[in-house]
Amino acid sequence: MSTVDDITALILDDHAAFRRGFARLDDARDEQEMLAIWDALALHLDIHAEAEEAILYPHLVKHGDDGEDETADAIGDHNKIRDAVAEAKLHPVGSDQWWEAVGTARRENSEHLAEEEDEALPDFRRHASTELRAELGQRWLTFYGEHKNGRNLPFRDKDPQQYVADHR
Repeated sequence: MSTVDDITALILDDHAAFRRGFARLDDARDEQEMLAIWDALALHLDIHAEAEEAILYPHLVKHGDDGEDETADAIGDHNKIRDAVAEAKLHPVGSDQWWEAVGTARRENSEHLAEEEDEALPDFRRHASTELRAELGQRWLTFYGEHKNGRNLPFRDKDPQQYVADHR
């Protein structure tokens, strides 16, 4: 199996892109640059959450040592990130309120990435076969292709406990 096809490697690639995106935002010098960077980053955050919820977490919830709790926590994190992204869209780019919402998205995302990288992904790797990881990696790539620019994705919060119950 190539690591490129492994879903965990693809997820980690996205995580690195998020960190770079927030760093680019720190370097942005005007509203036009901020908007260009933030629009792409915000959309990627939203698509990534939907992809994880469609592909990774239905497997972790069933097979992880602590899969149900890790999944419920991740869905809650995704909701907080989505809410902050939505809040930023309500304010002029570069305004104090916009920066506050972007800061909330960054903080929630950073906490989520750390938990996922330290807990959920190692748990998944311990229990998923290399074949499953490759299959889910292919599904991940297909998902991004089918939902280019977020096409046909709802970007709605989900009830964490209901999500776990639905996928148990």
